[in-house]
Amino acid sequence: MTSATLQRPRRRRGGIRRGQTASGYLFTAPAVILLVVFLAIPILMALWVSVSDWGGRGSPFSSDVRFVGLRNYAAITSGGGLAESDFGTALRNNLWYVLLVVPLQTVLALLLASLVNSRILRGRGFFRTAFYFPSVTSSVAITVLWFFLFNPTGAVNALLGIVGIQGPNWPADASGVLHDLLALVGVRGGPGFLTGGGFLGVSWWDWLAGPSVGMLILISMAVFTTSGTFMLLFIAGLQNLSQEVEEAAMVDGASGWQRFRLVTLPQLRPTLFTVLTLGLIGTWQVFDQVYAGSKGDPGKTTLTPAFLSYTAGFINQQWGQAAAIAFILFAIIVALTLLQRWVLRERGVSQRRMRRGGFTQGPDGRYGTADRLLNTAVLAETGVGTGDTGRDPR
Repeated sequence: MTSATLQRPRRRRGGIRRGQTASGYLFTAPAVILLVVFLAIPILMALWVSVSDWGGRGSPFSSDVRFVGLRNYAAITSGGGLAESDFGTALRNNLWYVLLVVPLQTVLALLLASLVNSRILRGRGFFRTAFYFPSVTSSVAITVLWFFLFNPTGAVNALLGIVGIQGPNWPADASGVLHDLLALVGVRGGPGFLTGGGFLGVSWWDWLAGPSVGMLILISMAVFTTSGTFMLLFIAGLQNLSQEVEEAAMVDGASGWQRFRLVTLPQLRPTLFTVLTLGLIGTWQVFDQVYAGSKGDPGKTTLTPAFLSYTAGFINQQWGQAAAIAFILFAIIVALTLLQRWVLRERGVSQRRMRRGGFTQGPDGRYGTADRLLNTAVLAETGVGTGDTGRDPR
């Protein structure tokens, strides 16, 4: 006699999860397709152009376009001609632009954010709008206005004339600021080891010339127009800070500067990283201000890699070199961003630093100090709340 065995139907595991996954792919597909079509494919095409001899006509993937390897990269980095010299000059100009604009706009944005975030300031909404307004104005309009202000007979030289200073011919002065300062003390030429050697076709003495007087126009304009945007980021960061640590510092008798330096600023590290990263990327990609204002003049002292890439491709029809400049600039931005991330990374408080800061280790392995303000500063820096201050940093 045989008995029939009834088997229960097996439940399909993960069916709901598979359905959710399919729905997720479906909803994200339009954005992914747009990124692939308008971002990934153009980047790959530009990468091919940088290693080919494409002349700008027809398809870069046609049979008559040849692979030339790193020839375009070598022409602008070790070719020894005008292409290398122009690329070195553009990097030097942009480097001084970054070194001045990024710190100035960050400090100014933080000061403005601290000002308009103060509870005792009346009309905070008006000041926020006023400080942010230049950031939403057309860059071309701001550039035209800024160069008009810095004309030899413009408002800037008129203000300098009131205090007895004869202003320079800003748009036409190609001299380096540091060289001008050295000339005031009688130094009008560099030593042989600086004038004899160089990098990328530019002597070390010219690398140390500083930004030109004409470049100061673009530097001041960048600080004026971008500080408002970063001010909003700092305001958002300030409004999300823990008030308990701030109040604890006030109870401990910390002054306003001590609270800002030891409590507020360490808690703003994520916002500071965002501001510095965006500022670094924006300053290395400056183009429209140069295109609308100076075209690289005077004497190529306002030439930037982004504008050089444009002129190499659209003016000189050197499309391979133009793409190579763009990818070298991309590599510079990525490398500096990673370096900046490493510098601003979260760090634990080491035992040596705790001892140097006046903390002593108790029998239970915990660290403590009689200085309550120091306790508050360490709490803010390590991101710990207002709980136990004697945690073992290990």
